[in-house]
Amino acid sequence: MINTPLYLKTKNCLLYVVIGLIAGFHPVLAQPALGIAPAGNLSVLFWPTNDSTYVLQSTTNLNSTNWTAVTDAVPVIAFTVTNVSPTRFFRLYQSPIPSGMAIIPPGPFIMGNVIGDSDITDAAPVVVTASGFYMDTNLVSYSQWLTVYNWATNSGYGFVNAGAFKVANHPVQTVDWYDVVKWCNARSQLAGFTPVYYTDAGMVEVYTNGETDAVYARWTANGYRLPTEAEWEKAARGGLNGQRFPLGNTISESQANYQGFTFVFNYDLGPNGYNATYAVGGFPYTSPAGSFPANGYGLYDMAGNVFEWCWDWYGAVYAGGSDPRGPTSGSDRIFRGGDWGESADQARCAARGYIAPDYSVIGIGFRCVKGL
Repeated sequence: MINTPLYLKTKNCLLYVVIGLIAGFHPVLAQPALGIAPAGNLSVLFWPTNDSTYVLQSTTNLNSTNWTAVTDAVPVIAFTVTNVSPTRFFRLYQSPIPSGMAIIPPGPFIMGNVIGDSDITDAAPVVVTASGFYMDTNLVSYSQWLTVYNWATNSGYGFVNAGAFKVANHPVQTVDWYDVVKWCNARSQLAGFTPVYYTDAGMVEVYTNGETDAVYARWTANGYRLPTEAEWEKAARGGLNGQRFPLGNTISESQANYQGFTFVFNYDLGPNGYNATYAVGGFPYTSPAGSFPANGYGLYDMAGNVFEWCWDWYGAVYAGGSDPRGPTSGSDRIFRGGDWGESADQARCAARGYIAPDYSVIGIGFRCVKGL
């Protein structure tokens, strides 16, 4: 722990504040600087906005393990100058990144058909502000699916589809929306986390069986879940706003596993046909995890390989705003990202797919997210 005593002199009194900067190891972000400044009769704490995945915590006793979150907006009002309460300590904290996941930082982005492709008619651009979250760097593989599936079926869970695959380290597919939501709950419980999905509004009955649309999400739970459509698109863009694909405005078969049609789409650099590296050994022509370059957030296969289920019901108009979660009801659930057998237009960040949630088909898989 780094303790830096700061002495802030104001017109009312002299404050003695110790700021402790404590963060879990992070391989990308350097430990941020936490500052303090006078604001009238208040003291204000601040830190760089690009380090906003850190949580500000406070305690009055450095020997205590009970640090509480400071919930004011940034900049944070720490306390009034005229308050002569005990010395208060602050720290910026970020828990270690879960294995196999990457941080998707909080903040605004423009969701939708920003580039103006004329064939995307249900994705008018809107500004979305997303909270930070973790996301699986890779699609859920069949081997990962099977580990949780076997535990779940021995623990009272029931699935309609057992999942299909080409090779164990390829993505699982032929799983419907209900199956993957239940699987997320099982993954949570197996890891010792609180499940996200329930079959009652009181969030008591964990969703483990059947295919019901009466699924309630406890968004504050620390378990695994499907991304919302907005979360998926923010993650897919990898910080590149206004681009067609996760890696730029064009795509090639050296960047993703899809079927090339260069004579149809001028942003498709091909070559034409199935990706020759993986079009072997019969259908499906999926590819192993990490076969192509990651996007700016360290995520693989956000374009191509298999489509990915999202939480949302399909709605023709985006909600926008803060953490939108789609319509409250509908007939079809969203999937995103393109697959090995589809053309480049399906792999665009703004391209939307939707289908009945009980539909299981080759070419649709998923990945999980988790709250910070």
